Formats: sequence, structure tokens, C-alpha cells
Amino acid sequence: MIIAGEYSFNNGKEFISKKYARLLNEIKEIITVVDADQYKTKKSREKTMPGRKLYSPISLNKAFKAEYFKRGWDRVKVQCDYPTKYYTESYEPKKMKGGAFREIDFVKRKLGVEV
Repeated sequence: MIIAGEYSFNNGKEFISKKYARLLNEIKEIITVVDADQYKTKKSREKTMPGRKLYSPISLNKAFKAEYFKRGWDRVKVQCDYPTKYYTESYEPKKMKGGAFREIDFVKRKLGVEV
């Protein structure tokens, strides 16, 4: 695959380039190693492009997962407490059985990656 675009929110790219340069290079390497053409296996069912080959998100994610885990990245779940003080009096939030959490696809040395 290639990196087709970059957007740096709040100078994030500069911060990561400076503080996590080696990990950023590792991320770029993983992106180039994954051959996206191998994962164009899904057939479109849309009227505008019937039968056209599309990327299979499930297969593509498995390929990224294999590459990241091979290099020591981990999946992380973080428990979250969301404030309820902003709800109106007429709204009653549903109780969550397992609580709220965020799941980060890959984390290494406090740097997270979402695929």
C-alpha cells in the first residue's frame, strides 16, 4: 500500500516525527509491506458498479494485524467513564453491562495506531 495523504492535527505529525521517529518509520514500513491488491476480493453489489472487485476490509485488517503483531505492537482496551452531566432531564441513559471502553488497534511505547 501507499500513504496517499497526510493530515497533521494540532502539529501531531511534527510531535510524532520528533518523539517517535523510529515507530513512525515502522508504521510506514508496515503500510508498504501490505500488498493491498491481494485483498481486492470482495464483489460489489451496488447498482452503479455490480461485480466490481473491492477491497475486503476483514482481510485487509488481518494483514495489518499480522504485520503489527509480528513487530511487537499490542491491541489495547481502555476503560472509559463518560460524563452524564450534559444530558437533559428528560433523557435517561441506558446502563451498560460491561461498561464503556475504547479499543485501540495497535499500541507500542504509548503510541497508538487505528486502522
